[in-house]
Parts: sequence; structure tokens; C-alpha cells
Amino acid sequence: MNRSPLSAAATGHVLVVDDDLELCEIITLRLQAHGMRVSSVSTGPQALAAVERGDVDAMVLDLRLGESDGLDVLAQARERALDLPVVVLTAHGTIETAVEAMSRGAYGFLTKPFQDHELVQKLRHAVERSALRREVADLRRIVAGGPRERLSGSSEAITHVRESIARVAPSEATVLLLGESGTGKELAARLLHALSRRAEGPFVAINCGALPSELLESELFGHVKGAFTDATQSREGLFGAARGGTLFLDDVGETPARVQVKLLRVLQERRYTRLGSDTSEEVDVRVVAATNRDLREEVEERRFREDLYYRLCVVPIVMPPLRERAEDIPVLAQLFLERAATLNGIRVPRMEAKALQALQAYPWPGNVRELANVMEAALLLSPTEELRGEHLMRFVQRSQSPAPATGGNTALPPSLPPGPETPLPTLREARDAFERGYLIDVLRRSAGNVSAAARMAGRNRTDFYELLRRHGLSAGDFKDVSLETK
Repeated sequence: MNRSPLSAAATGHVLVVDDDLELCEIITLRLQAHGMRVSSVSTGPQALAAVERGDVDAMVLDLRLGESDGLDVLAQARERALDLPVVVLTAHGTIETAVEAMSRGAYGFLTKPFQDHELVQKLRHAVERSALRREVADLRRIVAGGPRERLSGSSEAITHVRESIARVAPSEATVLLLGESGTGKELAARLLHALSRRAEGPFVAINCGALPSELLESELFGHVKGAFTDATQSREGLFGAARGGTLFLDDVGETPARVQVKLLRVLQERRYTRLGSDTSEEVDVRVVAATNRDLREEVEERRFREDLYYRLCVVPIVMPPLRERAEDIPVLAQLFLERAATLNGIRVPRMEAKALQALQAYPWPGNVRELANVMEAALLLSPTEELRGEHLMRFVQRSQSPAPATGGNTALPPSLPPGPETPLPTLREARDAFERGYLIDVLRRSAGNVSAAARMAGRNRTDFYELLRRHGLSAGDFKDVSLETK
């Protein structure tokens, strides 16, 4: 999705700084007529405050500002935003003044009276340059960012994803992340937020398939006291909690029909109403959604609203499965190994070449999430200080084995390699492995229903979600599987 210079300029925000209010209004109207977003202030401090808020793409600055010296304002603005292009206006155009303004970082210089086309042309170029610099900076952040901030790998597939994210992140467009479970859709959503103009606002995520219709509706839109039996106090809801930031709708393809209707209305009208209330509230969030379903097929089967699909799929980004970027596996495996070692206070073991070859040959149906879990299990339960191919694949095979479906507790951790030659794990390692196996069993029995799974485990939902997070498990992976005895 390439942006032309014209579109970049048309959406740029220009700040006009002049103590002549009539001239400010004239310039504002002229620039708005050319599709630019314009605001104006009349003093130096007001201008610097606007620059510090970070929402200015170019500035038009008069050098005579009453008590303020325009050249000082120029220098201070450039200190706050080094790449901010500033076009200087003055009725006292001298060579000396022009040289001084350019030496302090002015992008251009016009004397009053000026021609409309001269100012518009300079600002178009200035805003375009500002947008390009932001894009380059975003790409550098992706390349240089830490593991929590980037999508790791150098394959063509993941490189294309990173570039798409960098291009669309600064916009307000709704993004639909598509791909199999475990491909990193939430990480991509967080990266979209981190590179957006809403980065200072909250990032709020919800799994739309983990809650029944009534509860999901209340979670998203909130409710007022007395709206239903258990509504003992008013609640804001996630559209309110994410105000000024990003709302991530994970597993949006699982959204119940009743909630789909309300979600469509919010995306169309940018307003929502809490349950039990008659007052609508304005929506100020950027929506990013994700699904591992084929939503076109869901639309054809009348399980998902077509109009909602088009509202969500403004910009689709497909997350590639791990098997389609096998060249990234060595980098990812090492990254997960180091991360798990740091978390558990263990020295990072070596991986022999055959181990990496074995990892690259495996199809990874659970994608990146499965690889992360396998590397952590191998780190904790490896009988040697070197990860070997034949040993590592035991953990790979066990990551795909169903958890025991007996009525009692699991006797041994499912990922523990059998045999008398296997060193006995520590109590903590055995407990963690057992706990993970138990959680998998409960999720399978409840078909991924977190409320039911939490009840089976005798825990509240908050504690249960924390257990899932700690063990890298997602309830959505178990929705189509049930081992419940008949």
C-alpha cells in the first residue's frame, strides 16, 4: 500500500504561528483548501507546546511574534523536534535574516506578501519529507528493536510483514491480521501500536472467542449499575479503557452474532452505548483484529457478517506460518533459548548443527508459539549441556501429543523423556511440567472455554489466565478439540 506524496501532504498537520490573527485565518483557509490539516497559535510558548505534543508535520513561522523572537522559537522548536520542517515568513526579508534563519534549521523562507502556490508547494515538500523520515525511523526501530519489539527473522515473508506494518502503523486504518494460530498475530498488533501515533496510549487486548455473548458484550462496551443481575456497579468497557490507544480484537472470527451487530455499529458510527444506558459515547480507538479462520468462507456460510468483514478488513496483513520461513528457525530458536535461560537463571546450552537441521525439517503445526515452548522444555529438561538433534525432537513430538484424558491427575510430566538414563529433574521443573500438562488437559476437556476450564481447576478466571500466560498457552488453540468422556 504505497502512499503518494499528494496523499501524505493532504493528511499532514501544519502549525501556523503568527501574532496577526487575520493573517493566520487567511493562511489556514488557503492551506485547508489544498487538503491540509491546519491549526494556528499566536505566541512562541504556544508553538513550542504544540511541537512537544508530537502531532506537527510542518510549521509556518512568522519571525516577528510580539514578545517572542521568531529565530529563538525556530531554534527551540528544532531542539524539541530535530526533523521538523519550518517555513519562515517575514515582512522584513533581508539576506542577513534569511541566512540566520537557514543556519538555525529553517526548511524554507518566504517574504510577505507571498504567492499561495509558493507556500503550498514548500509545505507539500516539507510534509512529504517529514512523513518519509518517520517511515525510515519506524523501519529502523523494527530492525534495531529488542525481541519484545520486533518480529524476528530475515526471510522474505517476515520482511514483507514488517514493511507492511511500518507503512500502515502511522495511519488510523483498521487492520486485520490473518494467519494460523501461533504465528505471532498479537506481537504484530503490539508492533502496529508501538509504531503508531497512539503509542503513548493504552494497548488493550481481548479474545473474542473466550467469552459467551453476554459477557463479551459487557467487556467490550461496558455497562451501568443495574443493567443486569450481577451489575452491582458501573463499568467502562474496553472501548472506553482503550481510549487514545489501540483495541486488539483477537479471534474476531469467533465473535457471536449478537455482538457482531454492535461491533459493526461502533465501526460505522464511531460511537457506542453501555449496556443499560441511553447515552452514546464517542469512540477514540484504533481497532486491530486477528483471526485464524478464513473469514470469506465464514461469510459465505453466514457465520460472519459480510458488512463487518469489510469494516475490519481495510488493511489485511497475512502472518506466514513457520514452515514457510524455515530459514528463520535458527534465529528464533536461539532467541527463545536465550529468553528462557534468562527467565530461569540457567546458562544457555549449545545446539549442535543436527539439532538445527531437525528443527528446520519439522513442519511446526503450532508455529512460532510451539517452537518457543519446545525450546523452553528442552532447556529445562535436557540431560546434557548440549542440545542434540535426537534429544530435541523428543520434545517436538511431545508438544503435539494429546494430554492424558484419564479421570485422575497426570502421573508424570508429558514432556519428560522416559528411561533410567534420564537425570531426575528438580522439584520446580517437575512441578512446572506437570502444571502445564494439567492445563492442557483441562483446556482440551473444556474445548477452550476459559470459564469452564477455570471452574474445573478450582481457580478464578484472572488466576487461570495468568497460569495460561505463564505457560505460553492459548485457550483459542483448544476450541475445536474436546476429550470429554461421553
